[in-house]
Amino acid sequence: MKKIIYTKNAPDAIGPYSQAYLCNGMLFSSGQIAIDPKTNEFIGGDIKEQTERIMKNLEAVLKEAGFSFEDVIKTTCFLKDMNDFAAFNEIYGKYFTSKPARSCVAAAQLPKGALAEVEIIASK
Repeated sequence: MKKIIYTKNAPDAIGPYSQAYLCNGMLFSSGQIAIDPKTNEFIGGDIKEQTERIMKNLEAVLKEAGFSFEDVIKTTCFLKDMNDFAAFNEIYGKYFTSKPARSCVAAAQLPKGALAEVEIIASK
């Protein structure tokens, strides 16, 4: 079974992709950056503000698919500057208390000039 996941409580895709895809009981999200779903505008701000918005966006996608942060088994995190690693982790850790597997890499440039982007895989 495959199903595209869409919620108005997360930003619309800014390209030819879905917010997430549910396939055989597993959820695969596209990367989320700090876009406000009410305006579909990038919010800017520092790494902590952006990470909070990213987590709220991911939470909306998870909820729409019937999942929660506890169901996340893998995250991939992209940071524009690894000097933001500790501040990013401070916010990230409030949401991912189950400590899923994770990769975190530096990316030279992210969409909209974002400081971070996060994608997830979840399973029941």
